[in-house]
Amino acid sequence: MSKNLSELSGRGGIVDNLFEKMGKAAEKSGTVTQEELDRLAKEFLVGKANTYGTVTAYDFMKPENQGKKAYICNGSACLCAGTQDKVMDTLSEHYKREEIGHMTCLGRCHENAAFHIGGVNYSGDASQKMSEIVSTQGALQPKDTYNVGSNKEILTQAFTDVDAFYSLLHDVLKKSPEDVLGEIKSSNIRGRGGAGFPMGVKWDFCRKAESDTKFIICNADEGDPGAYSDRYLLEEQPHSVLFGMMVGGYCMGAQWGILYIRAEYPESVDIVSNAIQELRDRNLLGDNILGSGFNFDFKVIKAQGAYICGEETALINSIEGQRPEVRTRPPFPAIQGLFNKPTIVNNVETLAAVHWILEHGGSSYAALGTEKSTGTKLVCLDSFFNKPGMYEVEMGTSLRTVIDDFGGGFKQPVKAMHIGGPLGGMVPVSKIDDLAIDFESFSSNGFLLGHASVVCIPETIEIIKYLEHLMEFAAYESCGKCFPCRLGTTRGQEMFAKAINDENYKIDRDLLNDLLDTLQEGSLCAHGGGIPLPVKNALQYFEDELSQYLA
Repeated sequence: MSKNLSELSGRGGIVDNLFEKMGKAAEKSGTVTQEELDRLAKEFLVGKANTYGTVTAYDFMKPENQGKKAYICNGSACLCAGTQDKVMDTLSEHYKREEIGHMTCLGRCHENAAFHIGGVNYSGDASQKMSEIVSTQGALQPKDTYNVGSNKEILTQAFTDVDAFYSLLHDVLKKSPEDVLGEIKSSNIRGRGGAGFPMGVKWDFCRKAESDTKFIICNADEGDPGAYSDRYLLEEQPHSVLFGMMVGGYCMGAQWGILYIRAEYPESVDIVSNAIQELRDRNLLGDNILGSGFNFDFKVIKAQGAYICGEETALINSIEGQRPEVRTRPPFPAIQGLFNKPTIVNNVETLAAVHWILEHGGSSYAALGTEKSTGTKLVCLDSFFNKPGMYEVEMGTSLRTVIDDFGGGFKQPVKAMHIGGPLGGMVPVSKIDDLAIDFESFSSNGFLLGHASVVCIPETIEIIKYLEHLMEFAAYESCGKCFPCRLGTTRGQEMFAKAINDENYKIDRDLLNDLLDTLQEGSLCAHGGGIPLPVKNALQYFEDELSQYLA
């Protein structure tokens, strides 16, 4: 990562940034012309290789995206549901195959059959109306529905109205940033994006950093197949997220809140932008908010299709208009982040809890859940459940309760659940009664709670084919910064593919274990370091099924 490139990218500030200009340049044809790349390189005083290298890293700006008119979801949930071949056949009646791209994932895991046309996402039985959708190019916008339930409403409680909701902000700004931060710390809320790091501690790091400019970023690049909880919050509870960012900015002295929202969620971008305008109309943004001396504003940035941007430093690189590659740490973003300024990156769900914490007190939040996993957690259930949807449960709730009481059980025989995204654990159904929804329960049993998305693997899908799919995904989405991930995920995909297609080939177990250990120990971030977990779970719990492929 070049400090000089970060400085050059930041010359125009967040309002006039290179990444957005690249995205706008790609809107017409699906990619950016060489002439425009050269012009942007000159404008931002960076090399032509830098601008070219950046656009080639994103699904919706790279040259291969040119001429794409429709996209089909290829996420794990849709794969397991078996809906996408039919959707592709239907799309192919209206488009040439080279005009159809892929997206991972559209957040429609509760009903699958997901695709994207004209800036709009579709799923469920929408493909039956393909002719109308194609002819209107986005005019037909059916809203998907899914179950929402809870045994403790915090994130899912009914929204009142903007004025009533932000009345709490008046009280917050009358307190010192240190006192407000103290409430967040006392709640012991941990990051819901996967790492589980205490949010209050993270904010304190940035508060203590000396700088005239600081940023708080909402990581809304929820790319884990099976997860749509961030999408729910952005579209149904956007002010909870915005309020959390404003409080974070107040606590740490940040002037800008940036929402980096994935391109696969176009509705989220529009809804959040409208919510920000509601605040602007009420003079709740800008300079000297409510006469407090607090200056703060928002910037929404639409991502361009790169799963690795879920990693905070790759996300920061992305906003700067650089390739979305992971940075080495230290320095940590709280000290040197966006444009080399102190920066905090928080997950959507984590930020959305701030309003409840400050309204009821940090100790009240800490009283919920378990000692080390406080509060509630959003859990997403896919279409293999009788009641697919998103459920908010108190930390410590048994996995059995989530599956049977909230999800209504399975629709058909399931042999495993991939919980926590591609880098999460593969949980066999025999382990359901051993687990509860909290970080420690999953960790102590050899799994990872992560985003708490649940993708069911039915009896009809071979585990080895699912593992090959995972490695293919990991290889495609690797940023390429470190050798273990860039090469290791590709070698893993090749191993599984060859075992599936060549009956005379057996995977050397020692070689596979060595590959997994190298990925886990040698990768720069959790992308390469995390992908071995579901593979190791599969080898442990599905040895009988996999033994025919191993030597």
